[in-house]
Amino acid sequence: MWAHRPWVGSVFPADTRPGAELAAYVRWCTAVEGNTTFYALPTERSVGRWVQDTPDDFRFVCKLPRTVTHDRRLRNAEAELHEFLDRLGPLAEAGRLGPTSVQLPPSFGPRDLPVLDRFLSDLPGAPWSWAVEVRHPELAATGRAEKDLHALLHRHAADLVVLDSRALFASVPHTPEEHEAWNRKPRLPVKPVATGWTPVVRIIGSSDPEATAGHWRPWLPKVAAWLGEGRSPIVFLHTPDNLASPRLARRFHAEVVALVDDLAPLPDPDAGTGPTQLPLSGG
Repeated sequence: MWAHRPWVGSVFPADTRPGAELAAYVRWCTAVEGNTTFYALPTERSVGRWVQDTPDDFRFVCKLPRTVTHDRRLRNAEAELHEFLDRLGPLAEAGRLGPTSVQLPPSFGPRDLPVLDRFLSDLPGAPWSWAVEVRHPELAATGRAEKDLHALLHRHAADLVVLDSRALFASVPHTPEEHEAWNRKPRLPVKPVATGWTPVVRIIGSSDPEATAGHWRPWLPKVAAWLGEGRSPIVFLHTPDNLASPRLARRFHAEVVALVDDLAPLPDPDAGTGPTQLPLSGG
């Protein structure tokens, strides 16, 4: 997200108007999840503004509509897919898109992999790229199904979206937001695997920033290694209320910078949208 009004006055300037949040967000992070596209397509005017309000190196990781992934389960969804591609085409043409996320439902399991194989075969190539997030336990657990999934993604040069909710589930929930996150977020094994050149990591933290930071530390050498291999990882940090997410994203980035000498800094929130080079972190 970027239009999170509780950030106004704490993360964003106090005079940030509704509709102007993205221009403020790009001063903090270099990537964002386009979660709204899962539920409804933006207007052409909105997409045009997203291009105008972001620097050249900013990346949107948008989700395919749920009509494609959940309702039709990647079958007979050509019309919905083409509408999505047409609507977000200006972002792709402007080079603002990271991997587009194919988030699959928990019921999409090993027997459905041939469907995913055919679907990825029909997707357009550059400037589009693709990432797949699975929720079925067998596709995330060590075994034949996981190996088949990874081989499939390698074959299509598609990235894997790795969801890490360990920090969220490490302690019992205390706040209403934590209770809601416990009920909604998946609890799956975490496999730091890169199947493409832009691996996507989604870290779901708790309301305790220090506890969240403690659980992300194993990711630091992995992300540094990916960068050393020439990959461009995108890491998103979420918490149940997301109040601290932008600051946590910047803290994660700073800890990676300590391990990677040539990684560009994030923009300075107090100095505008200065140059950046890698879309490493998002709130």
